[in-house]
Amino acid sequence: MKASRIAAAGAVAGVAVLTLSAPAFAHVSVQPEGEAAKGGYAVVNFKVPNERDDASTTKLEVTFPTDHPLASVMPQPVDGWDVKVTKSKLDKPLEMHGKKIDEAVTKVTWTADGDGIEPGFFQKFPVSVGTLPENADELVFKALQTYSNKEVVRWIEVPQEGKDEPGYPAPVLALAEASADGHSHGASDDKADDAKSAGDAEKAAAETTAAADSGGTDTTARVLGIVGIVVGAAGVAYGVLAGRRRTSA
Repeated sequence: MKASRIAAAGAVAGVAVLTLSAPAFAHVSVQPEGEAAKGGYAVVNFKVPNERDDASTTKLEVTFPTDHPLASVMPQPVDGWDVKVTKSKLDKPLEMHGKKIDEAVTKVTWTADGDGIEPGFFQKFPVSVGTLPENADELVFKALQTYSNKEVVRWIEVPQEGKDEPGYPAPVLALAEASADGHSHGASDDKADDAKSAGDAEKAAAETTAAADSGGTDTTARVLGIVGIVVGAAGVAYGVLAGRRRTSA
C-alpha cells in the first residue's frame, strides 16, 4: 500500500513539474548559427514550436529593435511560407560602409501558404543580420505567433536580470565580444574559413591519390592479407584434428 501511494505521489509531482516548466522551453526563441559577435554579421534562427494540440501555427511576426536598428536584414526563403520585410524611417540615420542609411527593417512577417507548423512540430526561420551593435550585450525581438484558430500569442515580455522568466518572454539574442584582433566574425571571415577548408580537402585528396598510385605497397598489403587468412585457416584445422585425436584416445 505504501509503495503504491509513493508511486502515485511521484506521478502527480512529475506532472506538476512538467506543467510548470512547459513555458520555459516552448516559447519562440532566437539563436545564432555559431556566434553573433558585436560589430559583425550573423545568421540567426527564430525557432517557433507549436504549443497547441488542435491548431497549427500559420503566422509569425518578428519586430526588430529600434534602439539598435540593423541596416542589413535578409531572410532566407522557407518552404511553405511567404515572407514580407517591412522597413521604416529612422529618427537617426545609420552609417554603413561609408554610406548613410535613413531606413531599416523594423518587422519581418512569415505567413504559411499551406498547413503551417502542425501540432508536435517546430520550424526555424533563418535571417542574416548586421551590422550588430558594438555598444549592446543583447538584442530583443518581440514576436507574435498566430494559430489557425485565430489565437494570437504575444511573446513580448522583456526578461529582467535577477527576476523569474516571464510567462511570455520575448526572444533575446546574446551578443558575443569581438575577436581578440579587434575584428568581428563576418562574411569575409567565413570565406577565409571556406578557402582553408577547401585547401585541406585538396591536400587530403592528393594524399589519397598518391596512396592509390603506390601499386607496390598496395600489392604487398594484399599478399600479406591473403597469407594471414591461409595461416589462420590452417591453425583452425589443426585445432580440430587435435581435438578429435584426444577424444579417440
